[in-house]
Amino acid sequence: MLFGIPIGLAGPVILALVSTLALAHPGRRPGRLPLLAEMAALAALVAAIAGIAQFVVVGPVTAGIGEGPWLLSARLDTMSATMMALVAFVGWVVIRYSRSYLDGDAREGAFHGLMLATLAAVLLLVQAGSLLVLLAAFVAVGLGLRQLLLFYRERAEARRAAAKFTFVWTLGDVALLAAGLLLWAIFGTADLAGLKAAAAGGLPAAGHAAVALLVVAAALKTASFPLHGWLTEVMEAPTPVSALLHAGIINAGGFLMIRLADLVQASPGAMAALVMLGGFTALFGATVMLTQSAVKTALAWSTVAQMGFMLLQCGLGLWSLALLHIVAHSLYKAHAFLASGGAIEAVAGIRRPGPVAVPGLGAVARAFLIAIALYGAIAAMFGWFIEPKSPQTLALGAILVFGVAYLVAQGLADAAPSTLTKRTTATAAAAALAYFSFHLLADATWGPSLPAAPIPGPLEWALIVLALLSFGLVAVAQALFPLWAHHPAAAGLRVHLANGLYLNAVLDRLIGGFRAAKPL
Repeated sequence: MLFGIPIGLAGPVILALVSTLALAHPGRRPGRLPLLAEMAALAALVAAIAGIAQFVVVGPVTAGIGEGPWLLSARLDTMSATMMALVAFVGWVVIRYSRSYLDGDAREGAFHGLMLATLAAVLLLVQAGSLLVLLAAFVAVGLGLRQLLLFYRERAEARRAAAKFTFVWTLGDVALLAAGLLLWAIFGTADLAGLKAAAAGGLPAAGHAAVALLVVAAALKTASFPLHGWLTEVMEAPTPVSALLHAGIINAGGFLMIRLADLVQASPGAMAALVMLGGFTALFGATVMLTQSAVKTALAWSTVAQMGFMLLQCGLGLWSLALLHIVAHSLYKAHAFLASGGAIEAVAGIRRPGPVAVPGLGAVARAFLIAIALYGAIAAMFGWFIEPKSPQTLALGAILVFGVAYLVAQGLADAAPSTLTKRTTATAAAAALAYFSFHLLADATWGPSLPAAPIPGPLEWALIVLALLSFGLVAVAQALFPLWAHHPAAAGLRVHLANGLYLNAVLDRLIGGFRAAKPL
């Protein structure tokens, strides 16, 4: 019966067929193949939309063959429907963009074939209903992206980036395989929905070990600190590859955590690891991003920071917000990479009214007090009239408002602060209002199928306080940076940060990436 099979599976099938045809004609201007590739991506998007309609009409759908650890199944639910539509839409836009971007390239046909194959693997990944399909899709995504990173394999930098990516991604696959074997041995099922039900009874010691391996896999897939280096070198591949990376590839680790949220949340140690690793990666990536001069490099470091923040959300148990983050970041960052070519002209065309006001310590203190007061008032309003918010939700919102407080400080420091202060204060209030509004929307959309944030215990409270203090101190330091930016020590620190504290060079030496994948 048609409604017994997820319609979205038609997308990967169509893409795989056209990919095979494109790879058979790998050369320059392969006739109508670029147009056919775009039509295939559009067909995958139509299949994704049809899958959403199927879910609305009949509810969750699972179809599979085989049994035991060899179960091959696909599942359609709110999470897979959301990711399927997101991946298909971004993929279609990127493939359409590629028709012009790669027109006349010596390996134009091969590029379209690799892009379609990788997109098909991602669509299969987000619809996976069993551990084996999930692992196979992750492996296929890695193989496809490696070939895309090596598209210009005559470039030593491209070979180095591909070698590092392969090393990190394969480690993630190994961790996922080990976790899957443990979960099968413990619970006797490879079905992802079955694992969710099994986690309700608690986890044995081996279960905690399996979840720890899942966290390791997610951290590696999202380019978390300290193995983030390959992501900052993706500009060695064509720009559409950088955009496609945000269509369910770099955020696939976050999706893995959300898909197995019940299992992960049953392990307090795993949740704590996500908070600490994700929080540190977010701070590190954001700090390094501010020192970058190249547009695409800054965007890559921004992605490192955003993926860390997404893992932090997962560690706090804010699963629906983490999924919303994936959707919003994917759309924004894919557009940013595709539009990066015009960024320099856009910046050059901005009117520069004069030097920016430098806020002093008093202005920064007042700005943070104003921003936090506004945030507290809006949080109280939502809690009073709609529903009380969990401590994790309130803490995450406060972290976001810390960033807006910098704008308020600029307004207070301006020579004629009245208008600017009103505008920046309104921005802080709007940010807090938007945060709680989007939280309500995310909870209404995905909340029923995801576990609620856990009630904080001593460990959770300690992590919440640590996160608030860390992000707060970094936000204050950023606001005060102009006061000490010209100090020699600050200049030296900027150089070290611009090089990512040289961790990428250390990884190069460890794996010998500069010697790997020599040109044919």
